[in-house]
Amino acid sequence: MPYATSAPRMTVSGSTLVHVSFSRRPSRPSRPSVPVGPAGFGPLRRTPPGEGRAGAPGPYRRLFALPGARAFTAGNLLARLPMGMFGVSAVMMIAGQRGSYALAGAVTATGMAATALAAPWTARLVDRHGQARVAVPATLIAVLGSLALVLGVRTHAPAWTLFASYAATATTPNIGGMSRARWTHLLRDRPAEHHAAMSFEQAADELCFMLGPVVAAFLCSAVFPEAGTLTAAALLLTGMLLFTSRRATEPPVAALRPRGSALRAVAPLLPLFLALGVMFGAMEVTSIAHLGALGLGAASGPVLALQALGSCAAGLLYGALRPRGLTTCLVALAAAMALPWAAAAAGSLPLLAAALLLAGIATAPTMVTAMSRVHRVTPEGRLNEGMTLAVTGILAGIAAGSAGAGQLIDHLGPPSAYALPASAALLALLTSARRSRLA
Repeated sequence: MPYATSAPRMTVSGSTLVHVSFSRRPSRPSRPSVPVGPAGFGPLRRTPPGEGRAGAPGPYRRLFALPGARAFTAGNLLARLPMGMFGVSAVMMIAGQRGSYALAGAVTATGMAATALAAPWTARLVDRHGQARVAVPATLIAVLGSLALVLGVRTHAPAWTLFASYAATATTPNIGGMSRARWTHLLRDRPAEHHAAMSFEQAADELCFMLGPVVAAFLCSAVFPEAGTLTAAALLLTGMLLFTSRRATEPPVAALRPRGSALRAVAPLLPLFLALGVMFGAMEVTSIAHLGALGLGAASGPVLALQALGSCAAGLLYGALRPRGLTTCLVALAAAMALPWAAAAAGSLPLLAAALLLAGIATAPTMVTAMSRVHRVTPEGRLNEGMTLAVTGILAGIAAGSAGAGQLIDHLGPPSAYALPASAALLALLTSARRSRLA
């Protein structure tokens, strides 16, 4: 549902607005300064429509003018970048030292399954006891798991130690969910700014998951095999400590135990996030296989980066625009996801790159709007848990989409496998439309 916009305002720097007249003629008294509210940007006065808009700050400048916003965002980005590094680093480290991609894949799959089970419980503890009290010890456990994995690989420990070590990293808190919860707390009475904040968070997700694998691959290949995992663990701990140290922006723990179940509230949306996850997982695997079959495997990284870059740019732009309904976003996404299928059938690399860029542009508005739907339905005091459940649904979908795409590639070939992400996007649209009719 589109947010309503407030009357135009103009920020006045300084602590007061002073009117000085040197004329003997009586001057019209100026309007008193009006404070913004709890977050505050200094005294404000209302202006007629169109006045003062040329110098008005943009939506993102207003966000980062909030006290403490820049510091917790810096910690958030530092802690979020490793989310795109751990998997690639583990695969390259284990395969390089043990000579088995099967073992590397099994270890990372075990970690993903453990995350799907542990993440909602960690998020529930964060909502109940506060971000700093839970996130820091949970992060320490995850970092120790990463260090144990490095030690196990380096010392040629039994394979089961690798599974156990990587499973321990499942306690990593959902830093994206905690950051969104902070924005929601700071902007609880300002829906337009909240929309911009959610769009920024989605753009940050895309940027970190685009840069993370690149950084990890470089460290593991150019430095030493364990460098990716060690760097990711150091960034995670440093970022989390910086993020949680900004206590003034941390959402307060509810005095009473939150009412309602986050799982029950978010459950009707989980099929939507599952379908979106299938779309993401299938698109990545199919694109890598298709480019490899064309003898362009080296181009898979840059081509896939175009999709993430398009989503990142669209997320930032969408934050400055009026939000659209979820159905509208899903219609655009379903249409865009059919383009790579057509481009692959034509066998043209430029067409495929352009199609993936357009698919990425349609992705961010959909994710922002879907996450805003989660925010609206989640009971008060359980927001981080609700966001984490949505992410868990996406992760489960990615695993299923990757496996399904692999089967289609083996039996029908890569171009035909592009039908899976296109079908998943259409299924997401039908799921949302059916839920809207039932509501």
